This record gives sequence, C-alpha cells and structure tokens, in this order.
Amino acid sequence: MNFAVTPGWPVVLRDGAVLLRPYRRSDASAWSEVRCANQGWLAPWESSPPGRWDELNSPAAFRWVHRDQRKQARRGESMPFAVCLVEGGRERLVGHLNLGNIVRRAFCSGYAGYWVDGRVAGRGVMPTAMALAVDHAFGPGGLHRIEVNIRPENGPSRRVVEKLGFREEAYHPRYMHIDGAWRDHIGYAMTSEEIVREGGLLARWHRLRAAAS
Repeated sequence: MNFAVTPGWPVVLRDGAVLLRPYRRSDASAWSEVRCANQGWLAPWESSPPGRWDELNSPAAFRWVHRDQRKQARRGESMPFAVCLVEGGRERLVGHLNLGNIVRRAFCSGYAGYWVDGRVAGRGVMPTAMALAVDHAFGPGGLHRIEVNIRPENGPSRRVVEKLGFREEAYHPRYMHIDGAWRDHIGYAMTSEEIVREGGLLARWHRLRAAAS
C-alpha cells in the first residue's frame, strides 16, 4: 500500500466476526451503498460540505475520501479503518472508524470518530471495533489517550463509548457545525492506564457482554 512507516500502521485487526482493515480502492461501491442506504441514520450527526447526500457519498466521492485518508495515514496523523463483518466466509463493509488528529511527542493523543450501518446496529459491532482500535492505539500505535466528542442527542453513539467505560469529562458548547447549526458536544476520553489492569479494552468488553448475557 506504500504507506510511510508510522507507528502501528497499516494493520488488520479482528475479533470474531468483526474485522478492521485499511480501506481499498475497490471499496468504493460497497461504501457508497452503505452510506446512501443510511442517509436518515447518519446525516443528522455528520459534518459535511454542501451538496446532495447521494453525490457526496457516490463511488466517485469515495475516491477523494480514500485519497485524503491515505495522505493523512502516511503522515502518521490518522489510522482510518473500514469496519467489516465476516459472515459465511464473506466480508461485508458495515462502518467506519478513524483515529485522527494524532499528535505525538509529549501528547500522544488522538480523536476517534465512527459510524455504523443502521442495519447491524445493536449487535455489538461498533463497541467491538472501538475496543480493537483502542487496544491497538495504546499498544503498537504508541498513543496514550483517545478522545471522542459526540452530540448529546446522539444516544446510539454515546452508548458505544459508555458501554466501554470511556470517561465523560467535558461539555463543549457550539463545538462543531452540523446539520445547519453549531452543535454542542460531550467529550469522552480514556487513557492507557485506565485499562491496563483489565488486560485491555477488548478484554473488558468481553467480560461486560458475558455478564449481560
């Protein structure tokens, strides 16, 4: 893939049916189908440029998205993952997770952003994907802190980080321009020390799921 050498990237991560991997150019059609099918599920929560949803999420648009992701990953500023489900031996793209705005040296921190196909919501896909990505970030990725900022009204997204035990630490008034207005966000965060004694975030998530079943 011709990435420059950056800590922990590129990489493929998997737990059960949930697979995280770098995007491929051949993902264009699958990405577009999922995005277009989920306009009502995703559009209220995303910051996007002006334009029609189908045009902004077309296979042609994906090529620009993919190119930008590759540039940031090469510079060590992000780790963009396609979130896939492997069922019946076949891989299905069902979401996206990015560890972005990575700053190293004395900070060693990044921001996580994600979305998932509403047709598989509630199956534990995104908490599993987040746990995989955070464990990787705190290990080979060389990071110390992951932050997630979510609109207060976005209950499904908030439940992902709350299930995993992210700390609510801030309220950001008028944080980002989304859906025609400046929207407040709640800031969540986690540092590597908070999960090291539990054997990692994925191990914590497995115990929580087992206890709830």
